[in-house]
Amino acid sequence: MSEKTLPPVEPGFKLGPNIMYFARALRAAGVPVGPGKVLDAIAAVEAVGVMRRDDFYAALRATLCERREHFEVFDQAFKLFWRDPRVVERLLSLLFSKGRQVPLEGGSSSRRVTDALSTPASREEREEPKFEIEFDAALTYSRDEVLQTRDFESMSAEELAQAKAAIRLLKLPIQEVPTRRFRPDSHGARIDMRATLRGALRAGSEVMDLKRKRRATRRPPLVVLCDVSGSMSRYSRMLLHFVHALTNDRDRVHVFLFGTRLTNISRQLEHRDPDVAVERSSASVNDWSGGTRIGRCLAEFNRDWSRRVLGQGALVILITDGLDRDAVDTLGHEIERLHRSCRRLIWLNPLLRYDQFKPEAAGIKTILPHVDEFRPVHNLKSLADIARALSEPLPRRLEPGKRAA
Repeated sequence: MSEKTLPPVEPGFKLGPNIMYFARALRAAGVPVGPGKVLDAIAAVEAVGVMRRDDFYAALRATLCERREHFEVFDQAFKLFWRDPRVVERLLSLLFSKGRQVPLEGGSSSRRVTDALSTPASREEREEPKFEIEFDAALTYSRDEVLQTRDFESMSAEELAQAKAAIRLLKLPIQEVPTRRFRPDSHGARIDMRATLRGALRAGSEVMDLKRKRRATRRPPLVVLCDVSGSMSRYSRMLLHFVHALTNDRDRVHVFLFGTRLTNISRQLEHRDPDVAVERSSASVNDWSGGTRIGRCLAEFNRDWSRRVLGQGALVILITDGLDRDAVDTLGHEIERLHRSCRRLIWLNPLLRYDQFKPEAAGIKTILPHVDEFRPVHNLKSLADIARALSEPLPRRLEPGKRAA
């Protein structure tokens, strides 16, 4: 935040009520702000003063935000709410004007912030109708269908809550793989001579009943490596809800988050409540919304965790945009080693939501030849497509770098 000097406070300017209205807007945008935080914010602003804009911003953010994932919403709301020095008139125009839209400087504002700073009447006017009736029934659609294809980045707070509820219902029916063990089966293809002889000895008869067996199957371990760097932070929280649904749907799921370092959050995601599990996971990560060092984090995983979690034909899901700030030499070696250590390596990349996407970044070019499947992940439909694709029988290896249809 650049250092700027705010104009002198005009007569009649009430700082406390305006901070309270600002806190209400943050709460409506999904940031948990209670009365205690509002009082702390007022006390902090009174201590640092309002003459310097950067001090005013730092005082509000330090008292009203507890988690890093709320900083982006706070920044957008701060620019939109406090951009006019005449705060009282600005407040009235934002809270009581009908259907007025105020764009942010240098870009468009988040729907969560826009909805929070608008009146209920203006939100109802912008709200899409539940059903649009056409002459042909095939052309009708509902809000649920719109929600399936809406990007996580452009969802409002209400739509994010609906998307989280839909994610809880998703299943990932991974095909079971044969193991080295056998189990008794009266219709099995193999004869179990050991069980047959034991049965004959117990019965004491000369005629032996043949016992049969078949090869036992089991779901392979699932390992998820999710990028939580700054370029992925808008998608990471929603994808963690998806991973939480996988964790509670099956056993032997190992989840790691990485940005500039690797963090194992498998235990944090074991909580039954997805919101509590995600909060615990984000609290345990020190580099959330930071830089990206994919090669270094994969090297740490291959050195410390691969032998523990990649046994018995594990399936690995890599969630990242592939934008690595380090040299690609380490990344190429480590992604190749990871590919050889697992049964299948699936790469989920939100950049694939763009029709004109081309793998031009060095990190993307390095990773792409070593993955079995390349899929987009940016909305509910993409998550459902992932679950549907993994439920179908697939060969052990596809053509390297093949992009899923």
